[in-house]
Amino acid sequence: ILYDAPSTAAVPMFIVTRGYPLEIVSTTDAWLKVKDHAGALTWIERRALAPRRTVVVTAARADARERPEDSAPVAFAAAQNVLLDLVEIAPGGWLRVRHADGATGYMRASLLWGD
Repeated sequence: ILYDAPSTAAVPMFIVTRGYPLEIVSTTDAWLKVKDHAGALTWIERRALAPRRTVVVTAARADARERPEDSAPVAFAAAQNVLLDLVEIAPGGWLRVRHADGATGYMRASLLWGD
């Protein structure tokens, strides 16, 4: 649950799915001020976040490549708003990602949010 202030008594603004990527803007002992891919600023309890890093597809469609090269064969494709696990940050603006079905590949960071 994302709140408008750092308190469970505050107004709940959004409910996000487990693993949804959020950018940490500032912190307190128990709360994190976060930003989502649309730019909304809200608060979440620190204990509600997992250490797993994820990204969300922001393009209408994003092709994951077998290698971090535009000419590499397509490993899989993902539609807009699909969540992917961030496996590693590769050179040249590429991210290695994993789909929920286990497929992995490299996508351009410009097609994703949350790295």
